[in-house]
Amino acid sequence: MGGMSERDVEKDYSVADFAAKLRRLADALETGKPFRIQIAGERFTVPRNARISVEHERSEDEEEVEFQLKWSLADAEEAPEAGTAEV
Repeated sequence: MGGMSERDVEKDYSVADFAAKLRRLADALETGKPFRIQIAGERFTVPRNARISVEHERSEDEEEVEFQLKWSLADAEEAPEAGTAEV
């Protein structure tokens, strides 16, 4: 995956679509499998050993909660397994 450009996108989803993505993500995490997800037209694989965190931010007029999954690009370059969950 050489030469990947930096990317920072935010995509809004309906409540039903977001809940469905979270359910499929939770299933993949519980089974210890990597999973594929598409966000704003780009599909990629999140490896099984991705670091998971929850972030909370507050300013004077709003609050934000982010569910984050982070991994090294070297981990993501592993070939997806046949059982990879599609999110």
